[in-house]
Amino acid sequence: TDLWPAISLAYEKPESDIMTRLPRDPLKDRLVNERLISLSYGQIGMIQASAGFFTYFVIMAENGFRPLRLIGLRKYWDDRSIDALEDSYSQQWSYADRKILEYTCHSAFFVSIVIVQWADVIICKTRKLSGFQQGMNNW
Repeated sequence: TDLWPAISLAYEKPESDIMTRLPRDPLKDRLVNERLISLSYGQIGMIQASAGFFTYFVIMAENGFRPLRLIGLRKYWDDRSIDALEDSYSQQWSYADRKILEYTCHSAFFVSIVIVQWADVIICKTRKLSGFQQGMNNW
């Protein structure tokens, strides 16, 4: 999902202040360190997951399944014999309609993560300069 945005970074112009920075110390400074891992998984990963879950819950709520109604719903949701499952507003959902809604939520979850990854590529283009200083001139 982030292959093409990552490849586009290879065609980026160098940061304008790159030559004014001191080189890293190869004995002490690592390319992958605790800070990078905690930022990648602890912060960015959590933002991506939050965006996906937010999208999922919004779609479910817009279709009548409020978040509290979703607790313990899975065994009824996947039961083919239940053809009139009620949502939060007492609307009845057939098995086929429930599956369409479920697949819609899966797709939206994935799309929201991809959009957050695109934003992350733009945010992480430079280490010190802003996006306005660096620009978007890699096409």
